[in-house]
Amino acid sequence: MKPLHSYRDEFPVSRTHIFLNHAGVAPTSTRTVEAVHGFMDMLAKVGRPSFDDWESLADECRERFARLVGCEWDEVAFVRNTSHGLSLFAAGLDWQPGDRVAVGASVEYPSNVYPWIDLDRRGIAAMDVIQAGESGTVTVEAAARVLTSDTRVLAVSSAQYASGAVTDLTGLGALCRERGVLLCVDGIQTVGALPTDVKASGVHFLSADSHKWMLGIMGIGAVFVDRSVVTRIRPPLVGWRSTTDNFNFDRVHFELLDNAGRYEEGSLAYPLIAGFSAILALLEEVGIDTIAAHVCSLIADLADRLEALGCEVAPEPALRRHILTFRHPDLGDEELLDGLTEAGAVVSLRRGRVRISPHLYNTHEEMERLADAVAALLSGPRPVMRRENVDTKQ
Repeated sequence: MKPLHSYRDEFPVSRTHIFLNHAGVAPTSTRTVEAVHGFMDMLAKVGRPSFDDWESLADECRERFARLVGCEWDEVAFVRNTSHGLSLFAAGLDWQPGDRVAVGASVEYPSNVYPWIDLDRRGIAAMDVIQAGESGTVTVEAAARVLTSDTRVLAVSSAQYASGAVTDLTGLGALCRERGVLLCVDGIQTVGALPTDVKASGVHFLSADSHKWMLGIMGIGAVFVDRSVVTRIRPPLVGWRSTTDNFNFDRVHFELLDNAGRYEEGSLAYPLIAGFSAILALLEEVGIDTIAAHVCSLIADLADRLEALGCEVAPEPALRRHILTFRHPDLGDEELLDGLTEAGAVVSLRRGRVRISPHLYNTHEEMERLADAVAALLSGPRPVMRRENVDTKQ
């Protein structure tokens, strides 16, 4: 297996910045760029489409995503983004009068709140708010207090975007099985960084865009739809591709597919799928367990360094994995963000705290440099940005 530091050359951003915002918009790899360029170059030179080749490309990408989240290929459909996928579920489920949906609205990203508010306001399904409390995420205990005999869906994120707190999907899945509730997951903040097993966790629906932890590009993502519920979720958008015998354009035969393919209503974004497949191949090559162990090690290292400087670090260790947030009582949040930016670090500010989210090509030396930048802000003049490439081993 290649050492992790050998992948740094595939991420040119590492030559100029300490990039630690993979929970935001991640830089992609050179092999992703080459895959998209290769597809477009072929299209420009050849002109006519090769649908067999394009479909094989899409099938390969589906299979790679399926292996990443622990499902079968025909339980995967392509979507434009996480919001698109969650809205497919919310708009398509066969809601019945009196149905309710439970959501941790105060901590969730808007993508996993607005579809449920929309249902509530239109009188389709009432929304019950789960109180996240000090943990910053939806716990099994908090969810259990809200679920009723009328609750149809529990909607959660696999990790919270602002705090980084990781959700106990296995515990929530067990609760949902016990109560007869469907578990819908916004998975964008963990898929690609932490191991995911939708079957073992009892997830019924998961949506994730590729442009964060999967290191892909905007405009392409995927959903998992468990085959046990697929016929209960009617596609809100329907086209030729949603049906059986879908490449027979001379026959009108409206019969929806009995798998996740029903949610792909028309022609696919093949150039984006080419890039998506290429980055999924990279993640598979490295191994998600290896990625998770490395990223969690970086976070643990940085947490120790920041706490030694008097920083307040979150989330609590029991919920902390691949994302860390922090503040310092002697530094304003914007002052801290600006100082780290000047030092060459790409981070983000969420709810008054700096959020750190490294990936497979980041190094422990970069964690040391970030902590040194914070120390410099505390002691005097802000650090000068350094642009040299640092290729240290882990």
